[in-house]
Amino acid sequence: MSDPSELYEAILHGDARKAEAVTKAALEAKVDPSELLQKQMIPAMDEVGKRFECNEYFVPELLIAARAMKTSLELITPLLAEAGAEPAGRVVIGTVQGDLHDIGKNLVASMLEGGGFQVVDLGVDVSPEKFIEAAKQKEGTILALSALLTTTMTMMKAVIEALEKEGIRDKAKVIIGGAPITQQYADEIGADGYSDNASAAVALARKLAG
Repeated sequence: MSDPSELYEAILHGDARKAEAVTKAALEAKVDPSELLQKQMIPAMDEVGKRFECNEYFVPELLIAARAMKTSLELITPLLAEAGAEPAGRVVIGTVQGDLHDIGKNLVASMLEGGGFQVVDLGVDVSPEKFIEAAKQKEGTILALSALLTTTMTMMKAVIEALEKEGIRDKAKVIIGGAPITQQYADEIGADGYSDNASAAVALARKLAG
């Protein structure tokens, strides 16, 4: 059988085919799927994030690593659900209303999945109402809002105001990101956190899910 540690290497180097083969072999050999996630997949994506922060990896490397991780995740997620394994937290992600950009959002969603989070991706052009609806489904949900345009970033404030109006602002955390977004803007609108890259977004979500 393949050595499960080969899964770490396959994800780190973005080899989706090998990641799939090693995962299948490990599962056939009755390796615990949560062990694969905790000991190989999450550490591999953490290392990818570190390399990105050190400028050793760039967006293309992040994307292929995330794709390899997703290949494995698709095989083990149903088994984790059957075993009742708890995710690191629940993140609802989407690009705000009026904005159709999704590359950054998709990257953050993949990195969060690689970090062990349950991710609900609402897509692009997401209204405040849709975010509220998703936040109501489970207390402690983290809403991750993305915007690439200065004209749409105001919708982030609208989502936070809608949470307040519904009386559930204290039951959901809000993190924001995207090209025009700054820490100053996050503070201004009362967001719980801001990240300027996918790797830092995972660290931030972990801190908030704490």
